[in-house]
Amino acid sequence: MEKMTLRIVPVSALRDNYIWALCSGTCCWLVDPGEAAPAEAFLAREGLVLGGILLTHRHADHQGGVAELLTTRSCPVLGPLSPAIPTVTNPLRGGEMIELAGLPGLAEIFATPGHTEEHIAYLWQGALFCGDTLFAGGCGRLLGGTAPQLHASLQMLANLPGDTRICCAHEYTLSNLAFAAAVEPTNLAITRRRAHCETLRSEAHPTVPSHLRDELETNPFLRCDQPAVRQAAEARAGHSLEEPLEVFSTLRGWKDSF
Repeated sequence: MEKMTLRIVPVSALRDNYIWALCSGTCCWLVDPGEAAPAEAFLAREGLVLGGILLTHRHADHQGGVAELLTTRSCPVLGPLSPAIPTVTNPLRGGEMIELAGLPGLAEIFATPGHTEEHIAYLWQGALFCGDTLFAGGCGRLLGGTAPQLHASLQMLANLPGDTRICCAHEYTLSNLAFAAAVEPTNLAITRRRAHCETLRSEAHPTVPSHLRDELETNPFLRCDQPAVRQAAEARAGHSLEEPLEVFSTLRGWKDSF
């Protein structure tokens, strides 16, 4: 298959979720189908056959449509090993390189705990399908995992190539960048990115995927070693913070109530 035939498409679902469709020819794999109807509509409209499903974690808005999608077809369901995801046929732990039948190349699996303890992410064709670990401009809440886990997961992802496309699972970008601007009000990269994303949303376009290089310039959760971010976190905490993890934990708590 030629690379030019590949498509990666965000399919809107629920209130602000994205189901990512990985397409080549008539084959399509879906990432985190939290709702079946929009996935079925996309497959029918595009004339695609579902080759498989990739899941990042256990939350219902990421796996809620799987059972319905499987009522009329049989395909593999790849995801983390968890009793809360009974539809998984091929459990993954992180560190694997796997084939996606019908698609070219291999997908690399990363263990990315923090949002939940079992969370994983998939890197395929330069695109990172990271669920609720890394968002455009932000990161997931702690809903089962720990701050040290999530900070370590983000640090690992931050070492990927700068042109890696960040295919996160929610349209949270504008609210995330509003928080980023509160943390770093003089960061002009954040100002420019907010304006660009506001234009995209006003025209009903997704703000994702982003690129990792943009996250490194504007996402406070990837900038915990930057003096301006540390100073903002210290002002919030009311005391000095010596380590990036302390900065991260303070930012995560701040964002929870922002």
